[in-house]
Amino acid sequence: MYKLIIRPFLFLFDPEKVHYFTFSLIRILCKLPFVAGIFRSLYQINDKKLERNLFGLHFRNPVGLAAGFDKNAVLYNELANFGFGFIEIGTVTPKGQTGNPKKRLFRLKEDHGIINRMGFNNDGVAAIIKNLKRNKHKVIIGGNIGKNTDTNPEAYTLDYLAVFRELHPFVDYFVLNVSCPNVASDAKLTDKAYLVALISECQKENHRFKIKKPILLKIAPDLNTVQLDEIIDLVAETKIDGIIASNTSISRDHLKVSKERLEEIGNGGLSGQPIKDKSTRVIKYLSEKSNKSFPIIGVGGIHSAEDALEKINAGADLVQIYTGFIYEGPGLIKKINKTLLKK
Repeated sequence: MYKLIIRPFLFLFDPEKVHYFTFSLIRILCKLPFVAGIFRSLYQINDKKLERNLFGLHFRNPVGLAAGFDKNAVLYNELANFGFGFIEIGTVTPKGQTGNPKKRLFRLKEDHGIINRMGFNNDGVAAIIKNLKRNKHKVIIGGNIGKNTDTNPEAYTLDYLAVFRELHPFVDYFVLNVSCPNVASDAKLTDKAYLVALISECQKENHRFKIKKPILLKIAPDLNTVQLDEIIDLVAETKIDGIIASNTSISRDHLKVSKERLEEIGNGGLSGQPIKDKSTRVIKYLSEKSNKSFPIIGVGGIHSAEDALEKINAGADLVQIYTGFIYEGPGLIKKINKTLLKK
């Protein structure tokens, strides 16, 4: 039904406007009597074989929603009804910001992909905490954090620490987002020495709390083997809890969409099926080269249960979906979990 009727209708309209329309629709539907229960009966699978224990957290199943979908933590309670094992909110910055100018979100229908240059648009940590105070604890919540666009390089770490400190009581784990191609910055965020310092400062802040929260690093799919070796060394040096592989890509290789259309769209991060193999390559390299010495969350181009299995077989402990959720609908989560049970 979703792919035959709902998706064709939604895809008639501007992607960003449809995103917020869908949010409003889901919220309204879940307020109606029995509707949330119907969603749960349709999409959730509760089976102990799907449960995972990672970073000291207990996941109901290994399929999560990647950051960027529920940026401001306004719909996570309702989205939990679709069967996710965890939901990542954000990217959250200290102050609210509007992000890059519109239009900034584009579908590549021929490629089952999306290009976005949103620019960390979010309401800021204070507003997002208000939303997280409505948490009904249906699902594990991750907090993806970043810096404000107008922050000077010498204050990047202060931005991360400010969000980390404020958000700490309200999320189950943190993700340091240093790999988004849609935020103006310099090479500092990809410099190993800086990343070691950033992670160390966040870990110091973490130890000021009675309950420590896992900290993960989200990396790009475009890293070469030398850079991936640096990531492995960084994990060993800092003892960070895990890696999310991967963010969106700046590559435009092997796309079906015309060059003219790509020029019209301009800059942005590519997600969806076109980056599936790049993401899996990164996961496999990190897993094999490190002798599976740290957990990996696999994300990028998962549009089917087979895609998710490919990530897991490559070395991912958990997986996340985003673009696949948009193209395939909420039934994708159930399909992945059913396939995992069979395997």
